[in-house]
Amino acid sequence: MQSPAVRVAHIITRMILGGAQENTLHVCDALHRRAAWDVLLITGPPIGPEGELLSEVRRRGIPHVVVPEMRRAVNPYYDAVAFVRLLHILRQFKPAVVQTHSSKAGILGRFAARTAGVPAIIHTVEGLPFHRYAPALSNAAFILAERAAARLTDRIVCVAQAMVTQAVSAGIRPRQGYSVIYSGMDVEAYADADVHRAQVRERLGFAADDVVIGKIARLFPLKGHEYVIRAAPSIVARCPRARFLFVGDGVLKEELAARASELGVGDRFVFAGLVPPERIPAMMGAMDVVVHASLREGLARVLVQALLCGKPVVTYDLDGAPEVIVDGVTGRLVPAESVEELAEAVIDAIEHPDQARRMAGEGRRRFSDQFRIETMANSTEQLYCELLAARNK
Repeated sequence: MQSPAVRVAHIITRMILGGAQENTLHVCDALHRRAAWDVLLITGPPIGPEGELLSEVRRRGIPHVVVPEMRRAVNPYYDAVAFVRLLHILRQFKPAVVQTHSSKAGILGRFAARTAGVPAIIHTVEGLPFHRYAPALSNAAFILAERAAARLTDRIVCVAQAMVTQAVSAGIRPRQGYSVIYSGMDVEAYADADVHRAQVRERLGFAADDVVIGKIARLFPLKGHEYVIRAAPSIVARCPRARFLFVGDGVLKEELAARASELGVGDRFVFAGLVPPERIPAMMGAMDVVVHASLREGLARVLVQALLCGKPVVTYDLDGAPEVIVDGVTGRLVPAESVEELAEAVIDAIEHPDQARRMAGEGRRRFSDQFRIETMANSTEQLYCELLAARNK
């Protein structure tokens, strides 16, 4: 007789377009398709200008519950109501494992799971809520909250070794309480990214001989678009065919467009707006160089995606970036917040395309298997089994 499926609940603040959300979607989908697991996704509403993935959750038939009061912003009333609702859902569903994602759901979800008596509690860190660009008081509050929640947690899963190091340094919990499970993505889709290159470039208004420098990120603070804009005049001066493609939307769109115009390069920029995940490979296929200038990441999916596409990568040297971009081997690392170094690295990739492509090819060779959806799902499943076995001893 087949054993009954083990119940697993994933809790995330909101299913917007983002790396944490894509990982959550892929893990829930993969486990939902396996007979051994009975999966429930619990999320707040996808409020904000970043797009949403909740429709994809519905399309794939993943069982889910929306908690209207679970919002990203701190609100004592909404947070209290969200906690009560989470507790009620978990007591009804009775999962053996709860895995939380993002800061708000990570705090509320872990306290609710422990109160409900869930045997195994896991929290996933795609990016820590405290960082060097945040106010000291905010960092102190987040660190205290994360330390308290960590005491309720059987394992913290990080998408990069850098996140483990930062969490340990902040005293969240000792190093032995972590596991690293890298993000998963559709490797084959990115390997075939150039199939629609000419069509996408034409639709976006690029000529065949334009050199397109692309950045994929929400148009929000700390995503680093302003550094790319400031580097653009130097790049254009050396490479007159240079054009720039920003994929994503957000509150800074008008400000960034105005800044590009002020620097005399406004006509060089194309703002493509929100693009669903399934269209990202085609957009990346239209690029010649991929730039990542974010100041706060776990391990940006776009770095791996670019390598899988065979695209040269230039990125700031921070957080998890060095775990996939080895300077001069799989891409180029430049100091965070730099402008001239960023420009020079992009120019070097343009002027030495064969060398740049060789580095990207080496990255594809090294990381294709490591970042597959199946690899992420299998590692997650193995962790569940490990924690449940330890509980049953």
